[in-house]
Amino acid sequence: MSTLRDALRDLPDAVFADVLESEGAYLLVFDLPGVTASTVDAAVEGSRLRIEARREKDVPMEFDYVEEERSLFLDVELPLPPGVTGAGASGTVDRGVLELELPKAESAPETQIPIDD
Repeated sequence: MSTLRDALRDLPDAVFADVLESEGAYLLVFDLPGVTASTVDAAVEGSRLRIEARREKDVPMEFDYVEEERSLFLDVELPLPPGVTGAGASGTVDRGVLELELPKAESAPETQIPIDD
């Protein structure tokens, strides 16, 4: 689990993440403002979690960015704790908060994680 915590510390400053653990699963929570279920792709590949997310922007035509702190894209691979599998994994996005529940079990080679609104 320490490798996952270390990897989360290396995320961009604008991305906040929490890890919660129960007896049977881990819950990963990412604050990704502007992200929707249709702009997130998450998958477990071996012992790694891959997340690709795109933030939508609605900028009024009369305004231009003076400074922008948050990236439009997030593309990360995170190491998973031993015994975590993508089988039975689920995900939701609500108001830019991505939650991924990853059951503890035998590793699976690759599993696409469905993301719902």
